Amino acid sequence: MTDAARPTAATFSAQAWQANLPVYEAIRTMPFNMALADGTLPGERFRHYMIQDAHYLIAFGRALAIAAAKADDADGLVQFAQAAQVAVIVERSLHTDFFRSFGVDPAEFEGTEMSPVCHHYTSFLIATAHAESYPVVLAALLPCFWIYAEIGRDILARAVRPNAYDAWIDTYAGEEFHEAVRAVIATTDRAAATASPDVLARMHEAYRRASQLEWMFWDSAWRLGAWPL
Repeated sequence: MTDAARPTAATFSAQAWQANLPVYEAIRTMPFNMALADGTLPGERFRHYMIQDAHYLIAFGRALAIAAAKADDADGLVQFAQAAQVAVIVERSLHTDFFRSFGVDPAEFEGTEMSPVCHHYTSFLIATAHAESYPVVLAALLPCFWIYAEIGRDILARAVRPNAYDAWIDTYAGEEFHEAVRAVIATTDRAAATASPDVLARMHEAYRRASQLEWMFWDSAWRLGAWPL
């Protein structure tokens, strides 16, 4: 684990990270991220990933906004309302930066539907955000923050530079993103500290499912996943 966060062993986050370490290792060593690090990732696969990520970020922003509405204090309200805003801003920046760099025009993005995995992941987040309690919502949202931070730093440590994907690497390995991740981990741990055993169990279930979907998202980009019919 990098310095994105170093929670103590008794916290929810430390327990969830350890319980799902095999999932993280599978993500870290999957073909998409290995090729991204050494600069050999085909542009077609990265374009697929970026288009689906733009779709994903819109839904992620909506889930964050619901988390803000469910927050149990003003700090949480501000934190996740701002995070929702950032998710939408990042999605828009893809149109002007990454999309332009990799030859994706707005019409192509608008005409490309969500892949099955992106649809599954975003549906899971929105459903969880609406149906579950605040601590469980945070647990479902946490892997997207935390795994990206860890993968970003891991790739940075072994990346071939210059790299066609330097901007992506620098974004997720950067201190600004890691500071935001540490804040989400801390908020999640505070919510878990007073949660009942049943809620904690649901938090772990949500964290695990979101972690699995993170792997599936990258794998789908590697396979250029699309609807079979």
